[in-house]
Amino acid sequence: MSAEEGDTGGNRKGPLPPPDKRRREPLPDEQPKPLEDDPEAAARLERILASPTYLPATEDAAFLQSDAVRGQRLGIEYLKPELALAAHGVTDTVVVFGSSRIPEPAAARRELAQLEREREKSGGSGELEKRVAIAERVLDKSRFYDVARRFGHIVGSAEWAPGRRVSLMTGGGPGMMEAANRGAYDAGADTIGLNIELPYEQFPNPYVSPDLSFRMHYFAIRKLHLVKRACALVVFPGGYGTLDELFETLTLVQTRTIEPIPVVLVGEGYWRRVIDFQFLVDEGVIDPEDAELFGFAETAEEIWRLILEWHEAAGRPLVRA
Repeated sequence: MSAEEGDTGGNRKGPLPPPDKRRREPLPDEQPKPLEDDPEAAARLERILASPTYLPATEDAAFLQSDAVRGQRLGIEYLKPELALAAHGVTDTVVVFGSSRIPEPAAARRELAQLEREREKSGGSGELEKRVAIAERVLDKSRFYDVARRFGHIVGSAEWAPGRRVSLMTGGGPGMMEAANRGAYDAGADTIGLNIELPYEQFPNPYVSPDLSFRMHYFAIRKLHLVKRACALVVFPGGYGTLDELFETLTLVQTRTIEPIPVVLVGEGYWRRVIDFQFLVDEGVIDPEDAELFGFAETAEEIWRLILEWHEAAGRPLVRA
């Protein structure tokens, strides 16, 4: 008797591996119940197979999007970027945030010129005058696009200290974030973007490395990844989202919930107007030392110098000596 025919006696010392993955004889549940046994069985089986409860949990979109599975979704959304960043060996990030509404200077000039033509044709109106005035202010701030791009190039070109692999990270959007990613891209470096899923269609900026571009659903998980590996936060002029990231980080550093990192506000005139930090000190709602958690810079070189000096003073050099 051959091994394939099966020796059911006591002569064989141990089991043999099956010759292939298929059984020679099918199991009973590999075939539906015969119609001759129950003519209505096929219709019942069709309803069972069509039921969402019969779907494997990993294929049931409605179940995966339900409120009961929110905790698991949070964990998975954390894990996906975490594994990708680890696979790329990223140990630290220089995080850059700023307004998505401030484009590069050429685009800002085009927008202003278009509004000025509209004003000339219409004879002017109060609303149009306001739009022109805002476009003029945006054009003035568009100089920071070049600063952010230059800074991204500096970061992308740096030679890091042993044991460190630092990448530039942004929120992945346009404006100041695009400029920083673009500078790192120009330098040939990996660059990271953490887009947030919004109710309307959006696109990541085209300068994020494709395998380091992430789309997040939860703001909380995005915030976690923006801070988790951060060795510096650079904040360009911006609005609510920028202020949110700034104060989130300042609070974490203030409370020593995270290891302190250098925070650099770019455009001192803008930030002094937006936030009266001394007023907060004078009112007793923050301590004087809390107003020392950040510095101001105007150029890419100043930003870089402040970051390097901070790390040197902390005894954790960022770049190769």
